[in-house]
Amino acid sequence: MQKPMLQVALDTLDIPSALKATRALAPEVDVLEVGTILCYAEGARAVATLRALYPDHLILADLKAADAGTTVAEIVFSQGASWMTVICCAPYATMTAALAVARKYSGDVQIELYGEWTFAQAEKWLEIGLTQAIYHRGRDAELAGQKWGPADLQKIRKLADMGFAVSVTGGLTPQDLAIFKGIPVKCFIAGRSLYGADDPAQAARAFKAAIAEHW
Repeated sequence: MQKPMLQVALDTLDIPSALKATRALAPEVDVLEVGTILCYAEGARAVATLRALYPDHLILADLKAADAGTTVAEIVFSQGASWMTVICCAPYATMTAALAVARKYSGDVQIELYGEWTFAQAEKWLEIGLTQAIYHRGRDAELAGQKWGPADLQKIRKLADMGFAVSVTGGLTPQDLAIFKGIPVKCFIAGRSLYGADDPAQAARAFKAAIAEHW
């Protein structure tokens, strides 16, 4: 089983704040995510800035696109994104259009799993050619006290068995990773627990140590 990667979700409000985080974290993480909040605040400039500064990193534009797949994909992939996200409720046509642009730039599209979705839909995503999914415990769910549990693990395992490369996110700490042992997770994604830590680099190393312990 391949060792999961570590991804930092940069949900800051501006590019300077994101760069303060990446100066500490880039040597420790595999994927730099222009988080949804940063996408709203700074747009594709954030993607272009990270690509210029970190040419060897995977860079994700977490757009959670729901429409205009060709246009929004062209905006971020032309600026150096490796991956972008589409929301799971987006029309199949939007997903197909975004994936076509991604492939033009040798990139990829991830399905972001929010709210209600079905495994019948997931079969259709595979038919379209989408093979990456992000299993997400949202910020609001976390604040409401929702915990990781057996139902989450069952869904993640089923997605992996179907053929998806599944990334996992949602208030993760290094101590949480043990519950995912035995599941082929593509990336563990953390935001505030990395860039908001007193020592972000050390926080990232704690995640990497947990990954090494369980994979």
